[in-house]
Amino acid sequence: MIQPFGVRALAVFLCWLQFVHGQDQAVLSDNTGPSNETLLWGPYRPNLYFGVRPRIPKSLTTGLLWAKVDSFQDVQNNFRHTCEQHEGMAGYGWDEYDVRTGGRQTIHDAGNMIDITTEFVKIPGGQHGGSWGARIRGTPRDNAPEHLITSMIFYAAMEGFGNLQVSNEEDDLGIEGVVKMEGSSNELGDFMLEITEGPESNVHPPPRHKSYDSKPLDRSIVSSLQVEDANIWQAKALLFQHMKTEIDQMISLYGQENAPPPWQIFTIANNVGDGNMHFVQKVFDGAFEFDIMFSSGSAAQPVTSNSISNTIKTATKAFSDRFTKLLAPKAPFDKSNYQAFAHSMFSNLIGGIGYFYGDALVDRSYAAEYEEENEGFWEETAEARQRQGAVKLEGPAELYTSIPSRPFFPRGFLWDEGFHLIPVADWDMDLTLDIVKSWFSLMDEDGWIGREQILGPEARSKVPQEFQVQYPHYANPPTLFLIFESLIDKLGKTGSFKDSTDPLEPIRSVHLQNPENAKTYLRNLYPLLKRHYFWFRKTQWGDIKSYDREAYSTREAYRWRGRSTTHVLTSGLDDYPRPQPPHPGELHTDLISWMGMMTRSIRRIADTIGEADDAKEFHGYETAIIRNIDDLHWSKKEQTYCDATIDDCEESIHVCHKGYISIFPFLTGLLPADSPRLRAILDLISDPEELWSPYGIRSLSKSSPNYHTGEDYWRSPVWMNMNYLAVKSLFDLAQSSGPQQKRASKLYGSLRTNLVENVFKEWERTKFAWEQYNPETGEGQRTQHFTGWTSLVVKIMAMPDSSKTRNIKEEL
Repeated sequence: MIQPFGVRALAVFLCWLQFVHGQDQAVLSDNTGPSNETLLWGPYRPNLYFGVRPRIPKSLTTGLLWAKVDSFQDVQNNFRHTCEQHEGMAGYGWDEYDVRTGGRQTIHDAGNMIDITTEFVKIPGGQHGGSWGARIRGTPRDNAPEHLITSMIFYAAMEGFGNLQVSNEEDDLGIEGVVKMEGSSNELGDFMLEITEGPESNVHPPPRHKSYDSKPLDRSIVSSLQVEDANIWQAKALLFQHMKTEIDQMISLYGQENAPPPWQIFTIANNVGDGNMHFVQKVFDGAFEFDIMFSSGSAAQPVTSNSISNTIKTATKAFSDRFTKLLAPKAPFDKSNYQAFAHSMFSNLIGGIGYFYGDALVDRSYAAEYEEENEGFWEETAEARQRQGAVKLEGPAELYTSIPSRPFFPRGFLWDEGFHLIPVADWDMDLTLDIVKSWFSLMDEDGWIGREQILGPEARSKVPQEFQVQYPHYANPPTLFLIFESLIDKLGKTGSFKDSTDPLEPIRSVHLQNPENAKTYLRNLYPLLKRHYFWFRKTQWGDIKSYDREAYSTREAYRWRGRSTTHVLTSGLDDYPRPQPPHPGELHTDLISWMGMMTRSIRRIADTIGEADDAKEFHGYETAIIRNIDDLHWSKKEQTYCDATIDDCEESIHVCHKGYISIFPFLTGLLPADSPRLRAILDLISDPEELWSPYGIRSLSKSSPNYHTGEDYWRSPVWMNMNYLAVKSLFDLAQSSGPQQKRASKLYGSLRTNLVENVFKEWERTKFAWEQYNPETGEGQRTQHFTGWTSLVVKIMAMPDSSKTRNIKEEL
């Protein structure tokens, strides 16, 4: 039987930590035991403003909806549930958040004239992933009327074979006091879910209509539904459908002329009973607060409002202390006005971590056209895609991932993930490696991982139909290999955990405190890494021999598959200009550079785990790739790196569109400090008529005839992921003796300052991070609340001041 909790959370937590210390470290390295316990629960439905679920397929899922209900005209449009762009928000997101403990989110809902705060905390204990609590608070905005009426609806649903029932006695007038639900499942055991009344300061709308007698709004209204698992995600539509029935009955009973006020009429039915989905509605006048408490039956104590309050205070201090130790902004960004910005950007990055489970559409036809070997291949592949005969649902599969944008891209993107995890690796390496392993678990027997993970109907609802199908011959930049290099760089160093007061440090740093754990992790993953590497070599090869190209190696050349006349979506650089028309003899600078980075990374992995023969083989590939980058892609005439293609005379020629492509060997760290190419690369980067802007490095040269043309997605804007690679490469160059050292140091400082100041300025102006930034005005554009790789600004802020770049051995 569950006992009252009181304030003993800290004691339980410390007992749990003693258990952690006593566990076999090899078990932890496999992400079982305590690590899984602290990562089991979370707001893992990041497409919602607030939705908690565990990392378990077909389990308990929850969500929150709300609306201002003071008029009949706007209520349907005012209901919030899923994150949407341009929905009347004056900003929203996590102010502070740690995936293992919780945090605070503020939603500035200007359209509904209210600020909603959701505080989520985890409370350890028991054998089923612990308990959790959420405090929901509403504060009317300055322009709100004296009596702002807000309807709040929380729902909980059980998918699969578990059960969930409301345990309060049925009352036709609604439920007084705490709403209680009891449930169980194989994975969660027995549990209790409670929704409190909140403090006495809460005010509800007074009686103003006869309908109040049968449905008083100072009580919680609860409706139980039986819903198919496949439809639970459509909670808002289900709510509207249910609410319409209730509205029709009220209108029928009282008539149009004597209709109840909107806050009375837009209510659900009092209908407690059997079901697997339960809606709980509360209607407030003015400010309000209530708690949602999930108590595991195997925990020694249930969650209480007091324990939530205490845990919130502990989590807030722990987050601030850890951030100051690991990611504190350095000069000139070490002032107080940048701290909240840095906290928010990082918190929204890891607050965007979600758990996804479902099937995916895949074309396994392996049609010959997909090899793209004939001239005019883009027309053949388009026709092959239209056939759709081999497109089938595969899975289900599961993925634990950090998403790029909660309103627009709430799903996993392969090349985004590597960038997302760069700052996360500084914060929590165990979490980082857990996410990496989740991605590699999606690999098929050939070594392919789908570049976009659209798992289940909820994920597909956000994606146009023409982009839902994944193709096993299409690649994506292998950015996860950047994380393996980060891990290897950190081994043997104590910077992240030395003198740490974080009680969870033994879990977060288990791979770093004992390098054998890291080697075990890499050794277990190594067969998949090799399979993925050689899949790249087999499917994305470029043709050297057929066109008598002169190069150090006849094998090291690469070409993206998935090319059309206007896009190479697989490259990630979508509409960046490429040779026209497309040709099967094309060679792509960015892809061979990614392959160089990937080869260096897997060679280092092989060295680390003692695979000497493999390391020697990879070293040979790496040498050949670096040599061939110059032989195949350097244009003496243009003094830059270029894509190559075949002209009408069957000769190999360079096609030079100066921009990110031109500096890719530099961005991926393949050029030594004494490279003769560096002067020209730095000239290109620093020229205001080419790539340099006051807000970061442009994606395409200002001098290009393609600048600001067409879709203009990668044809001018400043992108944070590429700029981070540039900042990192300039920093590395400034650390190394060579002819460009001083120049690199100066450019590093200027670029770092420009990027941070602009993203910060736009965050202050719009209250959002953006997908990209205009190179002429610095304004954020395209997707708002893009807290994926734009959060790399936190990593940039934490890098050294330019005046201190010499001889710094920093973990970057």
